Amino acid sequence: MRSFPALILLALLVCGSSGAQQQGFKFSQQDDTDRLEQQARDERIAQQLSTPCRAAIKDKKIMVVIGERQSNGYIAAQQQNYGPHFTAINNRLRALGLRTYTPEEIRRQIAQAEIDAYFRNDPDAMLSAAKRLGASFVLRGLITSQATRNPMMAVNQVSVGMQFTLSGNGRMISDTEAHSASYAGADVARMALTLVNEQADEVVATLYSDYCRKAGAPARAPAPQ
Repeated sequence: MRSFPALILLALLVCGSSGAQQQGFKFSQQDDTDRLEQQARDERIAQQLSTPCRAAIKDKKIMVVIGERQSNGYIAAQQQNYGPHFTAINNRLRALGLRTYTPEEIRRQIAQAEIDAYFRNDPDAMLSAAKRLGASFVLRGLITSQATRNPMMAVNQVSVGMQFTLSGNGRMISDTEAHSASYAGADVARMALTLVNEQADEVVATLYSDYCRKAGAPARAPAPQ
């Protein structure tokens, strides 16, 4: 006959094994959820990029400008501060057949006052600048952030977002956004770069799909009578 302490030990081992199995099941569930979400995202991007209008944009030039809204409402748009952001976005645009500009090329030909005016919603200023560069499109990325205090952890949390607006010939073609979860810290530009790297594929696919649907897709021939 087993002693009472031995029975208690056996019960603890059984419970521990059951708990580990349940915990393992939870991890497995989370892994499956992440995998399915990534699969759905990849399929969505592939579907958007399958729109047949790449020939319409091949070798066309696109100018990217990036600014960051400060806490006082002022938009800082010194393009030399966002080199890595340009690289991440331009790489995706070039993969679609577009020709891009570096921040240095933009700064050599476009006055800072014109870029600032564009971020103050003066489309004529950027239309003039785009024509000077020979750009068919302008993609504006605006970084925004919102700071809140987490009373539980006694830290500041910042939620970062980027709004992307694609324009051509002075009119808006597409508008989309990317958002990050809150994080602790104050380096908004760095978090915005992480956001771009994580979501640029989906953002560019959306912009491309909207362009094809609204501006670039050829008109369909009427159905025969």
